[in-house]
Amino acid sequence: MRKKYNQTKRVLDLISAIALLTLLWPVMFVIAVAVRLDSRGPVLFKQKRLGKGRRCFTMYKFRSMVIGAERLGTGNVCLPGDERITRVGRFLRASSLDELPQLFNIIKGDMSLVGPRPPLTYYPASYDEWQKRMFEVRPGITGWAQINGRKQVPWPQRIEMNIYYVDNVSFALDCRILAKTVVKILTNANNHNVPAQLIKKDG
Repeated sequence: MRKKYNQTKRVLDLISAIALLTLLWPVMFVIAVAVRLDSRGPVLFKQKRLGKGRRCFTMYKFRSMVIGAERLGTGNVCLPGDERITRVGRFLRASSLDELPQLFNIIKGDMSLVGPRPPLTYYPASYDEWQKRMFEVRPGITGWAQINGRKQVPWPQRIEMNIYYVDNVSFALDCRILAKTVVKILTNANNHNVPAQLIKKDG
C-alpha cells in the first residue's frame, strides 16, 4: 500500500506544484521584486541539500538574509532576531513565502510537498543506520516535524519525527500535515505586519 501511494504521490505532487505555480506566479513576481530592491544580492538563495537516497540537489528559496550570510555571525544557524535577516526576509520567513521556489524542486523530482526537511550535506555523517531511514522518501516543503515544533524541537527529535513519517506515510497523513501547515502559516502571517515599504529601496 505504501509503495503504491508513493507512486501516486509523485503524480499528485506534480499536479499540485504546477497548479500552485500557475496560481501564485504574480505573488512570486512581487516577492522577487521586493527581495531585489530591499537588499543587494540575488533573488534566490541556493543551497546544497540531501534528498531521497542521500542524493545531493540544489534547493531554492527566496533570499531572506543579506548576501553571504552563511559566512557571517552564526553561519548556517539562524537565531531569533538575527540581524542578517532583511526587512522583507522577516515577513517571508514568518509567512513561509520564502519556500515557494521549492515548487520548482518538486517539478524537478528533488522534493515533495510533504516529507522530511532535507538536511545540509554534512549532517548525515553523524547519523546511524536507523536515522538514515529518513532518506527513504523525498524531502518535503512541509512535514510532520514542521507542524510539531519545527526548529524549536531538538534535531535528534526531529529525526525521530521524520522516521515516524517514513513509517506512516499515507494520503490521510499528508492531508493532515498540509491542513495544519496552512493554519500555522496564516497564524504566523497574522502576527507579523507586511512591511510598509515592501518594495521601496533603503533611504
